[in-house]
Amino acid sequence: MEPRATLYLETTIPIYLAAKPSRDLITAGHQQTTHEWWEQDKGRFQIYVSQAVLDEVRAGDPTAAMLRTGFLEGLEVLPADRMVDGLAEEYASLLVLPDKATTDSLHLAYAVFHKLEYLLTWNCRHLAHGEVRKMVTKFNSLHDLYIPEIVTPLELRGGI
Repeated sequence: MEPRATLYLETTIPIYLAAKPSRDLITAGHQQTTHEWWEQDKGRFQIYVSQAVLDEVRAGDPTAAMLRTGFLEGLEVLPADRMVDGLAEEYASLLVLPDKATTDSLHLAYAVFHKLEYLLTWNCRHLAHGEVRKMVTKFNSLHDLYIPEIVTPLELRGGI
C-alpha cells in the first residue's frame, strides 16, 4: 500500500462540515465541496490537527462546538513546541496578520515544522491566497524551511 499524503486540517474545515447550509451561493458551494472531500477523499491522507484547531472548534455555541469537535475524533493531535510558537510569530509578522488572526500563523507553523505535505483550509484571506503562498515560499526557501502546499478542498478534489 502506498503511503498516504500528510495533511494539516485547519479550523475552517470542521466549521464548514458542521455548519447549517448557507444561503450564500459561494459559501454553500464551499460547504458542499468540503462534505464531498470529507466523504470521498479524506482517506487518501494522514490527517493531523493541533491544539489550536481543537481550541477554535470548541469555542462558541456548545451544540455547534460539539458537532465540529465530532469531526476531529480519531485524528492525531500534533504536540506543542516552542519552535512552532516562534515560527508562528515570524509568520504573523511576515504576513502582517491582525491580532485576531494570529492563530492562522500558528496553523501554518505546525504544517511547516512537522513537514506536512498539505495545509487544508478555506481561509483564503490569510492562508490559501496567492500572495501569502508566494511570501511563505520565499521566506521558507531563504530559511531552509519546509514548504507545504496550502490548498482548499476544491483544489484537492481537482475542481480548479
